[in-house]
Amino acid sequence: MFRKIKNPILKIICEYFVIAFASVFYAIGISLFLDPNKLAPGGITGIAIIINRFIDMPTGVLVLIMNVPIMIIGIWKFGLKFFVSTIVATILGSVFIDVAAKFPVATNDLLLCSLIGGILMGVSIGLIFKVGASTGGTDIIARLLKLRLPHVETGKLFIIVDIIIVLASAIAFRDIELAAYAGICVFVSGKALDFVLYGGEGARLIFVISEKEEEIAERFMTELDSGVTYVNGIGAYTSVDKRIIMCAMTKQMLPKAQDIVKAIDVNAFIIVTSANEIVGEGYKSPYENRM
Repeated sequence: MFRKIKNPILKIICEYFVIAFASVFYAIGISLFLDPNKLAPGGITGIAIIINRFIDMPTGVLVLIMNVPIMIIGIWKFGLKFFVSTIVATILGSVFIDVAAKFPVATNDLLLCSLIGGILMGVSIGLIFKVGASTGGTDIIARLLKLRLPHVETGKLFIIVDIIIVLASAIAFRDIELAAYAGICVFVSGKALDFVLYGGEGARLIFVISEKEEEIAERFMTELDSGVTYVNGIGAYTSVDKRIIMCAMTKQMLPKAQDIVKAIDVNAFIIVTSANEIVGEGYKSPYENRM
């Protein structure tokens, strides 16, 4: 995000503007939809919403307090430089949560709250992730657990933590229905987060085996504006050396790519597979925050 901005000061200003903007919408989702209706959507915020029902302390203050020891451990393990923007995001999010709590509740419809709250949370967290920060809490916990459990996918760590918190809310509030709606919120939030980080259309990886690979590659580069890589291969039956085209592209570009191949070589062999993530020029920056 903001990779094309050359001025480092302007780039930092833009990034912190996004953090502030996202923090406002994060706070709206929590304070106007989830917290007033006892929906604990996982994470430190979910824990704060649960604790808020037992002690007289604002949810935003609780989020900040619980993040302090987690931040200290995170700085110790990963360094202060990495956490500057995360600290700012955490403080802004906590402050805005308590400010937004002064406004009237948007609605008491649990399904509507879980959907809108989940979307606002997911989009906000996604924007914060894209500028290299995080919202603290379970994001940092997941990173710490990843050091101990490198073989476990980060997404699964998040799911495990969120499930535990949602189940805890069912016990604390003695209401399985609230926990169910909180679970919906977690699911919607995850989908919204993925949409912001990776786009709604997804990506495709296409392999083309053809005798006219150069002509196909040239049209891929000029008409699709996509990079092409040749992969060396040998035909098992013919023992003839082949250059296989490998090209990553967005989902909507795939039909055009297939038309190009068909127009050049109707006998070409095409393999199309989904790509969960593409990092590099034209796609996601390798320097963006990754888990």
